Amino acid sequence: MAASTATSLFFTPSTPPKPSIKTHLSLPPILLRRSISSPRPLLQSRPSIPPPAASAAASTVDSGQEASETSKTPPLLPFRVGHGFDLHRLEPGLPLIIGGVDIPHDRGCEAHSDGDVLLHCVVDAILGALGLPDIGQIFPDTDPRWRGARSSVFMREAVRLMHEAGYELGNLDATLILQKPKLSPHKEAIRANLCEMLGADPSVVNLKAKTHEKVDSLGENRSVAAHTVVLLMRK
Repeated sequence: MAASTATSLFFTPSTPPKPSIKTHLSLPPILLRRSISSPRPLLQSRPSIPPPAASAAASTVDSGQEASETSKTPPLLPFRVGHGFDLHRLEPGLPLIIGGVDIPHDRGCEAHSDGDVLLHCVVDAILGALGLPDIGQIFPDTDPRWRGARSSVFMREAVRLMHEAGYELGNLDATLILQKPKLSPHKEAIRANLCEMLGADPSVVNLKAKTHEKVDSLGENRSVAAHTVVLLMRK
C-alpha cells in the first residue's frame, strides 16, 4: 500500500496554471504594431459571390459581346504571314503561263482561268495573310466571268485588299515545281512581272525553281505546282 502511494505521488503530473484572460487575449508585439500602423483590419470579409445561374449568364453575355467585337475589329498586327499553294494538271495543246509570262512548251495548265499556277499561289498567300477566303471562294470557277481570265486580274484585287487593310509587302519567297521545261531562262522575266504587279522592289521578291526528280505527276511532267510565303507589314 505504501509502494502504491509512492508511485502515484511520483507520476502525478502537476497541473499548469491557467493563463489569465489578459495574457490569453493580448496580441504579440509584431501584430500589435501592425494593427496600430496599418488602417486595414487584420481580417477582411469575403466578397459576396453571385448565384451560379446569374454568374453563368453574365459570363455568356460578356463572351458573346467580346466575340462580336473581335469579329468586327480584327487586331492590327504589325506583321502578317501567309502561305499559298497551287497545283494544275498539264495537258497537251494548252498555253503554259507562269507569273504572267508565256513559257514555250507542248503542254499547258488545265484551269477555268488562264491557269497561272504562280499568280494563283501568290494571291492565296496574300489572302491568307489577311485572314480572307481563298482564291477559289473569291473567284469561283463556277462563275463564267472568270472563264479564261488573266490571273493578273486576281493579283490586282489581292493587292488592293492588302493596301485597303493597311499593309504592304515586306517580302515574298516563291518556289515553282516543274519537271519541264527549264525555267532558268525565264526566271528574271517572271520576277520582274511579279514586282510590277505587287508594286515591290526586286530585292524583296525571290523566285526559285525545282524539278521533282521524276517522282509522281510533277516529276512525270503531268502537273506543275508552286508554294509561296509572304510577309506583310503595317504601313
